[in-house]
Amino acid sequence: MASKDYYKILGVEKNATEEEIKKAYYKLAHEYHPDKKGGNEEKFKEINEAYQVLSDKNKRTQYDQFGSAQQQGYSNVNWQDFASNFGGMGDFNLEDLFDVFQGGFSRTSSKRDVRRGNDLEVEISVPLASVLENQVKEIKINKFVSCSRCGGSAKEPGTSFKTCPTCKGKGRIEEIKRTILGSFAQVKTCPECLGEGTIPEQICNVCEGEGRVKKEETIEIKIPQGIDTNQVFKVKGKGDAGRKGGTFGDLYVRIIVEKDPVFERRGDDLFQELPISMSQAVLGDKIKIKTLEKKQIFVRIPSNVQTGKVLKVSNRGIPHFSSFGRGDLYIKLVIKTPQRLTKEQKELFKKLKEKGL
Repeated sequence: MASKDYYKILGVEKNATEEEIKKAYYKLAHEYHPDKKGGNEEKFKEINEAYQVLSDKNKRTQYDQFGSAQQQGYSNVNWQDFASNFGGMGDFNLEDLFDVFQGGFSRTSSKRDVRRGNDLEVEISVPLASVLENQVKEIKINKFVSCSRCGGSAKEPGTSFKTCPTCKGKGRIEEIKRTILGSFAQVKTCPECLGEGTIPEQICNVCEGEGRVKKEETIEIKIPQGIDTNQVFKVKGKGDAGRKGGTFGDLYVRIIVEKDPVFERRGDDLFQELPISMSQAVLGDKIKIKTLEKKQIFVRIPSNVQTGKVLKVSNRGIPHFSSFGRGDLYIKLVIKTPQRLTKEQKELFKKLKEKGL
């Protein structure tokens, strides 16, 4: 089994910050999500595996020091040759062996909520002007919701639960793993009752024992002011409903801020070009312009300016995402050269030329 470079999988440097790791993860997870056209389930799982390690400080420290299970002194071993030297130990599965190594020879598997619903991710496009204030947007998403007939219990109304015959009501089963190092017992969540210890006497005839069904749901999303492209925020409990009454997953919302035909955003500042006439450039002027929020303000153009001169209007940019105040508006002056002149205008320019202008 080849060793895995989690940093390479996420496309980040080894000194990447938590924010850089998170941003890289969400970008790749969105790209390779199995539900998307062109998605890749195996790649998606690999990305998630890398993120689970690098996003956890303790796991990342251990990984940086020792590497993954495959890298902790075992990556250079030819396991098939190694196994052939241990005859008489019975059949074994190399994947099981690595499970034992990775778990530190633990005899009990880590507990997790196998009934929990999946996290979901959606992408929302908003106009640049909309980020000037908090907004509420409704989206429709096809997801698992609790079954209305059984209320998520997975049993037919009016019926009861019975003891799970697989785990005898314990919610866990013991599984023996046979490896070249011997046999190891692992305790796992019961796959039939999902850890509950009971199963329905009669499963719901609508959800067929899942406790959930696929349905289009309208969700209200609150988008904070000042948000920028590729920022992701979590809406807790708005992912898939869990199986058999399990907890809901979360919904991750990625924002794409659309480009504006007039204003360019750079951080929380706005930039625009403002054409002015030659006379305005020479003599100066006071002109009226519209801001991103469509309000009219006056801008004073000083005399004798050159093309490329930038004027600053304070507090007319984008509101700061996590603090008070807002960015600034920068206006780049561009002197227009007239394309067509009247006879009178040509005469005036000739006179200016004679005066050395």
